[in-house]
Amino acid sequence: MKLSVKSIEDRSSWTAKNYELPKFDHAKMVSATEKAPVWVHFGAGNIFRGFSAVLMQTLLDNGDTDKGIVVGEGFDYDIIDKIYTPYDSVSLLVTLNSDGTISKKVVSSIAKAWKCDSSFTEEWNNFKAVFANPSLQMVTFTITEKGYALGRGDEFFPFVASDFEAGPDGKLNSMMSKITALVYHRYLNGKTPLALVSTDNCSHNGEKLQNAVMTVAKKWIEKGFCESGFTSYLESKVSFPWSMIDKITPRPDASVKAMLEKDGFEDTEVVITGKNTYIAPFVNAERPQYLVIEDNFPNGRPALEKAGVYFTDRDTVNKVEKMKVCTCLNPLHTCLAVYGCLLGYTLIADEMKDSVLNKMVHTIGYTEGMPVVVDPKILHPEDFIKEVLEVRIPNPFMPDTPQRIATDTSQKLSIRFGETIKAYMANKSLDVHNLKLIPLVFAGWLRYLLAVDDEGKAFTPSSDPRLESSQAYLKGIKLGDKGPFDKVLQPLLSDETLFGVDLYKAGLADVVVSYFAELVAGPGAVRKTLEKYVK
Repeated sequence: MKLSVKSIEDRSSWTAKNYELPKFDHAKMVSATEKAPVWVHFGAGNIFRGFSAVLMQTLLDNGDTDKGIVVGEGFDYDIIDKIYTPYDSVSLLVTLNSDGTISKKVVSSIAKAWKCDSSFTEEWNNFKAVFANPSLQMVTFTITEKGYALGRGDEFFPFVASDFEAGPDGKLNSMMSKITALVYHRYLNGKTPLALVSTDNCSHNGEKLQNAVMTVAKKWIEKGFCESGFTSYLESKVSFPWSMIDKITPRPDASVKAMLEKDGFEDTEVVITGKNTYIAPFVNAERPQYLVIEDNFPNGRPALEKAGVYFTDRDTVNKVEKMKVCTCLNPLHTCLAVYGCLLGYTLIADEMKDSVLNKMVHTIGYTEGMPVVVDPKILHPEDFIKEVLEVRIPNPFMPDTPQRIATDTSQKLSIRFGETIKAYMANKSLDVHNLKLIPLVFAGWLRYLLAVDDEGKAFTPSSDPRLESSQAYLKGIKLGDKGPFDKVLQPLLSDETLFGVDLYKAGLADVVVSYFAELVAGPGAVRKTLEKYVK
């Protein structure tokens, strides 16, 4: 059993091993897409293959479209050469069920896959032809948040500055420059409307994409590379919808590889590209998935709502993100990350077998967070958090580690917990002093900064831009110290950029200091403190 268009025509050998196969005519799909493409996607990695491509396959299987997706990769060209081309752009989605089983689905909704770079002349011209076609409705992206960055502060990255000098017809480096050049080609060939949609997991993603494209366009207009009317076209005929995406697609898993090989599935080689991408012909992913998109498509769009995508207004997209980030998922992850590192865990899923940690995240989520949760209406917070706590985090297939989740914690606390504290302070019917375990997370992070676990063994904290500066305040504190710690912790606890609020003004500083004193009392104090307060 090998991945190719021809191989999957022999359906019996696949269905006998419970592989779900495409139900549409692949050749007709490719032909229809070549004539009238509707969807281009940039970022050919696992989240696209395990989510977006499957959405379009659902429409194809159900007869809701006859078109596939044109895929481009503008950063890691090995993905096209080693994962798409050898397998006719066919891939295998392996769904990691929470009971330890897997489900298998062959995905062949990709009509064409090209490297997006003018160095590859034929492929670049192919993209230009697609963008000139009035049928094109939307361009989506999964290029990670850094893919939209043009520089730091007021300084542009050198490779971006080089793009400004090259112009749309030159050798371009940034994906933002490449997409702006392709949209400019569309402008020159009919000025047809288009939607550019970031589906990356970052706040206000559509705004980030829009700002980057507008910046490149204005630079090129200033330098005489583009007509002045290009900006008005971008403002009036090109939309930049916001979105919220949620689905975990980990690196190819060795146990999944072994299960597939036992089936007789041959294409299981894991590739590590020159850009350090871990990828394979198969994608393993959790079952739960959410994609909420602002419904602003000036040239129409595929009927992806029939595949489970939520289309709504921008405000609702924002509310869905806040529900997830401030209450129903991210705060629980951060709690498990901090205490997982202190207690020696190396897998988030294993922490959910710890009755105290399990109770702690349930209490933070349901008791402390849900009274002020932002309800987007299109998704129910109660259902979402129940799935997170009972299906997603405990999934034994999910290789998330507390050490990875603990990365950049100083940047996360203000959003993941500070918003809840602010909501309590703003609601006269709620008492902020009823928050008992959120302050315990803060105290746990301060204890984490000592870089010593609950057994007294040193560990290396995860990378964080404020790690060293925060640790400096705790310099000299050791396990067994009795304090007092008020003056030492005061600069941190009053820092609104860390916790979202001044914890003194919120009335929570004293309890954090008290918790911290108990957490540093000696080896075993973390476990003892958790058992005392998590009830």
